[in-house]
Amino acid sequence: MPAVERTLYHFPLDPASRQARLALGEKRLPFEPVVVRYWEQPAEFGQLNPSGLTPVLLEIEAGRRTVVCEVRPILEYLEEAHPQPELLGADLAQRAETRRLMQWFDRKFDAEVGSYLLHEKLEKRLTKMGAPDLGAMRLGREALRTHLGYVETLLGERDWLAGRRLTLADFAAAAHISVLDYFGDIPWREIPAAKTWYMKLKSRPCFRPLLADRWPGLAPAAHYDDLDF
Repeated sequence: MPAVERTLYHFPLDPASRQARLALGEKRLPFEPVVVRYWEQPAEFGQLNPSGLTPVLLEIEAGRRTVVCEVRPILEYLEEAHPQPELLGADLAQRAETRRLMQWFDRKFDAEVGSYLLHEKLEKRLTKMGAPDLGAMRLGREALRTHLGYVETLLGERDWLAGRRLTLADFAAAAHISVLDYFGDIPWREIPAAKTWYMKLKSRPCFRPLLADRWPGLAPAAHYDDLDF
């Protein structure tokens, strides 16, 4: 079979990009990571994805280019093109639950938590929009505790978020949570089941590149890359 030249355009502290990186890593698909400063709206990246959003997967095989834009299409594409290991679920019910939880984190969690905490701590810094709004951060932290409580409840009943097996639901949750953990916002002592689950994820080979992420001027929390935090 001809070799596949695979490139992932991403931003290291973007939860959507992290989901794509985790799926590629879990499936052991080699790729060249290219960091995109998406807030600067680079023209060459806009030619790949008119929305300007990361991630974007580019595959070149036998001279044929395939461009897959943004996280959900990328994850679905990888599941269809590389079905092993299977990451959506073993049956229809689990696949439905996996998709529900992916949607939960990418829409509800992101809107109620990330849009406050990551906007104030990360996006404002990158775009030089001024100091964080303490009121917005308080709202984000309050919502975060509610969501983490839900994660704790799920893990009190299941081995992994969607059931007995690791799925893309775990990667969706871990992608969002790991960026917040970079900034030290996760109260791990309050959520022991979630902490055990996250430790299992951190120990997987696909997670190691995320633990090495650093961004100039934004140092991670001291425990961020510690497997026994």
